[in-house]
Amino acid sequence: MFTSLTKEAFPIVRYRTRDLTRLLPGTARSMRRMEKITGRSDDMMILRGVNVFPTQIEEQILTVDGLAPHFQIELTQEGRMDAMTIHVEMETLEAGEEVRLAACRQLGERIKDVVGVTVRVHATDPGGVARSQGKAVRIVDKRVKQ
Repeated sequence: MFTSLTKEAFPIVRYRTRDLTRLLPGTARSMRRMEKITGRSDDMMILRGVNVFPTQIEEQILTVDGLAPHFQIELTQEGRMDAMTIHVEMETLEAGEEVRLAACRQLGERIKDVVGVTVRVHATDPGGVARSQGKAVRIVDKRVKQ
């Protein structure tokens, strides 16, 4: 007797787009349907139509003097627009407010020039960016899901 596997939806990864979704149960149609895309299998973010990878942000952080390589990206929604805030650490406690502001401004300009998105940069003292055990949590998404 034939048992149908179409009673449940199976999770799939779309090969080239790296989108996560699932196949819906079969119908009388000749083609299977796919559910809405639920996420991605990589860390890419789409911010105002620009594909942004955390490694692009990290590369720019490493080029700015006075900043440590520890960072966290926070995505928020302001009205209908998405916004990105990058939380970075200063290398030393001795850095004055002028040095901190200059590093933030330089990083923001570099990201705008290279990646193509405008970001806010918030620099904290060493140890100010949250650490996690195992894989680092680089992206905190606080946007409203639609």
